[in-house]
Amino acid sequence: MTVDLIPSRALLADVTVSVAPLEEVRNARTAGVAVGIGKDVPDVVPLTRARLTEWGFTGAVGQTLVLPREDGIVVVTGVGDDPTPAALRDAAAAFARGVGRDDVLVTDLASVGADPGAAAQAVVEGILLGRYRYDAFKTNPDAVPVREIVLLVADASADAARQGAERGLVLARAASLSRDLASAPADYLDAPGLADIAVRLAGEHGLEVTVHDKAALVAMGCGGLLGVNAGSVVEPRMIVLRYVPAGEPTGHLGFVGKGIMYDSGGISLKPSNAMHAAMKMDMSGAGAVLAAMTALAALEVPTAVSAYLACTDNMPSGSATKLGDVLVSRSGRTIEVVNTDAEGRLVMADAIALAKEDGVEAIVDIATLTGACLAALGTLTAGVMGNDEGMLALVEASAATTDEQVWRLPLDRRYRKQLESEVADIKNLGGEFAGAITAALFLAEWVEGTPWAHLDIAGPMRSDVDDAWRTKGATGFGARLLVDVAAGFSSGWR
Repeated sequence: MTVDLIPSRALLADVTVSVAPLEEVRNARTAGVAVGIGKDVPDVVPLTRARLTEWGFTGAVGQTLVLPREDGIVVVTGVGDDPTPAALRDAAAAFARGVGRDDVLVTDLASVGADPGAAAQAVVEGILLGRYRYDAFKTNPDAVPVREIVLLVADASADAARQGAERGLVLARAASLSRDLASAPADYLDAPGLADIAVRLAGEHGLEVTVHDKAALVAMGCGGLLGVNAGSVVEPRMIVLRYVPAGEPTGHLGFVGKGIMYDSGGISLKPSNAMHAAMKMDMSGAGAVLAAMTALAALEVPTAVSAYLACTDNMPSGSATKLGDVLVSRSGRTIEVVNTDAEGRLVMADAIALAKEDGVEAIVDIATLTGACLAALGTLTAGVMGNDEGMLALVEASAATTDEQVWRLPLDRRYRKQLESEVADIKNLGGEFAGAITAALFLAEWVEGTPWAHLDIAGPMRSDVDDAWRTKGATGFGARLLVDVAAGFSSGWR
């Protein structure tokens, strides 16, 4: 069976986005009309506020009510009492799902935002991400992709809305690509396969790419990545991508992504439960980084970015790394493996070492790293930790802009003693508690003094239900956030 593992790439390449006057709402076959809490109801809506209330529509964000009219429908769409970009993104997703059989969507949602550019960007993202479906392996897919989006705005806002819409299209493509990669089954997408995709995408998006195979990794001394790969019949890959802006770079930022293509737990085998079944998504960090890199040139990001994707599966076998084994990392530091299911930090240690050798000014890493972070923050919020207030503030600001929520956890170094080993420089797992923090403290050993922020996305990597712009399955969390971080980074970011 021949399958396109990243189907959204082709689908979204054909999407058109345009801007038209508000009056065009009367001519649209399917029109999404914004109605807020306590706000006037546009006269194109064939019901009064009182009648809308009778039908249970208050104008809360995400509410929709489909009303027939001659030659079409009006989809009354709630935007709440403060139509921020985040609210409009959620409202646009609800509108798009509410008319799931239409491929041309016309809406005035972008007209109610205070900033027409930010509003238009959010609406395009919401529509495309809200309608996303991964159906590459379905013989009879029933999802109808969006073909055209028409944003209705006032004439004075048209130029700003047009620019915002184009940015939203680029970012929706990146997030959808990240979802595609995380959704692809591990028997179809392994580390060499991801490297092949990265090479193809690099050529299309003006990126430099280097792929280190197993022989190269042995020569490079990347013992963390090789140790995790020891139980697999599939070779590992370290994928290095570089984006260089057209002008003089304003800084050099490093991205590091965990790329465990499937995580069985290794010798420390995971239980066979629903989470185990989702472990094809344990490469979501690497997927988010790769996807983010494809957006940088289109958005003319002024920062140079180098990305390091540490990719392998983690399997049990007669050759697998055993508990008590000692690995020698790229930096020369030794690691006692006390749990083979704490593998992500092992591959990332080598990637961080390479980033430091390349002289990046700061590092952002992203990984589905710990169940402890999922337990602490749930499925909507990623944990963020780091060693530099400026980098943490930059990540938090980008999280707020993209509505990819983060919460700062303390990098409490008093827990570092839990990682002390009797036979090596460090061991790969701490005690029973504070698992997200001890995992970050492990990574901090390789970061050393380089400014750094760490994103633990074990919780928001996937959604169990359609929830606003987060569709059921892989969320693509982090792709848009990383692009925003890169856009905001410069040598003067402190």
